[in-house]
This record gives sequence, C-alpha cells and structure tokens, in this order.
Amino acid sequence: MVTKTNVGKVGETHPHSSLRSKQRSLVKEPIMTISTHSLINTQVRKIDGLSIRYAESDARDVSAILLSPWPESLFTFEQMWSRLAEQAHLVAIDLPGFGHSERRNDLLTSSAMGEFVAHVVEEFGLRRPHAVGPDIGTSALLFTAAKHPGLLRSIVVGNGTAAVPIQIGSVLKDVVEAPSLDAFRNVDPRKSVESVLAFVERYKLPDHVREDFLSSYEGDRFVESLRFVRSYPAELPVLDKLLPAIETPVQIITGDHDPGVLPVNGEYLHKRLPHNKSDMVDAGHFAWADAADEYATLIIDWWNGGYERV
Repeated sequence: MVTKTNVGKVGETHPHSSLRSKQRSLVKEPIMTISTHSLINTQVRKIDGLSIRYAESDARDVSAILLSPWPESLFTFEQMWSRLAEQAHLVAIDLPGFGHSERRNDLLTSSAMGEFVAHVVEEFGLRRPHAVGPDIGTSALLFTAAKHPGLLRSIVVGNGTAAVPIQIGSVLKDVVEAPSLDAFRNVDPRKSVESVLAFVERYKLPDHVREDFLSSYEGDRFVESLRFVRSYPAELPVLDKLLPAIETPVQIITGDHDPGVLPVNGEYLHKRLPHNKSDMVDAGHFAWADAADEYATLIIDWWNGGYERV
C-alpha cells in the first residue's frame, strides 16, 4: 500500500573524500541539447574526461542523484521532477553512453558504471545523497553501494536485471545471448528505440521527450549501448555475492507485469538485500512513466524516513 507523504528528513551537501580514476582512451561524440519548455534544464559537465549531460534543481539540505534508464534519458524524470525537487536537490545524470552523454566502452558494465557513480558524487560535492536508478541503474547502484559503503544515504531501484540465473524476456535475451553485436549494426537505431518505447502502456510521451530519447541513440549509440546488458552474464554473478553485505537501505519498485525484465528480479533482490523494502506497482517495464504519481510517492515516502526503518 502507498501512503501519503509529508516533507521531512534532510541531509547535507559537501565534498566527499577523493576518489581517483585512471585516464583511458575516449570515444568522442557530439552532445546534443534540445530546447524545450520543460522544468528540466540540461547542462554538460566534464567528469572523468567525458562530457556528461545533467540537470539540477534548486539547492536543498538533502541531495539525490537520478540515473536515467535505457533507452531513455534524464527527461524520464520530467513527470515527477517538481514533486521530487520539493524534497531534495536533484542531480539527474545521463550515464556515459546513454542519453546524450559521451561514451567510453570500458564503462559499459554494471561494476564500472557503479564506480562512475561514485565519481559523480565526488564531482558534485555531495555528502551521502539518495540515489534513484531504475532499469540499468539497478545493478550499477548496487555495485556502488557494495564497493563504497556509506557513500549513498539510500538507493531506489527496480525493473533492472539482477537475478542469477538471468531472468529476462525473449527479446532482451536475444540481445544478451547473441554471439556479437554484428546482427544489430544495420538496424535503424530510431526504430529500435521506438520498438522499446512501444512498451510504455499508458503515458503519452511529450514530443520533446520522445525526440530526446530517439536522438540519444542515433548513429552507433544504440548498438554500442547494448554492451551494458550483454555484460550481465559476467557481472551479475559477481554482484550476487555482494548483495548480502550491502548495508545501504534499498527501496525496490517493480512493475508487476514487466515483459522484459521479469518481476522475479525484484523478488530476488528483496530476499537477498539485508535492508530493503519492496513494492509492486500496476505497470509493465516503464513503471516510472506509467505509474509516475505512485512511483514518486514511494520515493518521497522513502526519503522522508522510510529508509531509516528497514
């Protein structure tokens, strides 16, 4: 059951201890910004030598990082932006290789992306922020929490692949198990993204949001982004061994009829994470879009004390 919320808990915003990163070869790509009347105003910042697109809300005592799902962008959070921004200083990020952020192929695994999230916390000078990462953000944030205890105040995840053996629908399974990316290189990337967005059941994407999603994966960006999910067979067994030791509180939000990332993934995490709360919502994969009000309420309840009770 979802309960109504009140404005509550606050935290701090200060530099975190230094985290070192190695210089690697870069894959240079153009960064595109679409002008809209959205509440979300995007900017670009260099992090680990990469041009990373982000958006920020007004300063608050508590901060929260929002990681965009695939194949979307930080405009995913447009529906709930104003509500979440009343509670926290939001820093929404297009992760490297996703949305309109620059790609570096060595970051396209859950564990490497988890390290990148730690660098984001340092770059923005955040002290123990909350973090929200549906879809691909699920495994990335769990790696962050496992490798950097105490860095994140709490995390919100869901509709992301986590179970071992892998529990995914047939379309995603074909991508993960394909012998190489070659079979996907001649496919129109915009049509590929459209085919995924067809699983948004109730929400009508505004034109500027849809175009941002589509333009995010033009050229080779869509096919190269597949590397992330194709790393699951190697990455998830490693994560599985780390789950019981994660002390960071975790809110799991799962669409109860997700045909791509099967709901058993949420159940799997619920059984293994020592401090968690699990909620199912009436939605498929895009729970954050089709049940945005309920999704935002769950996040706000969690930030306003729920994370302290698990």
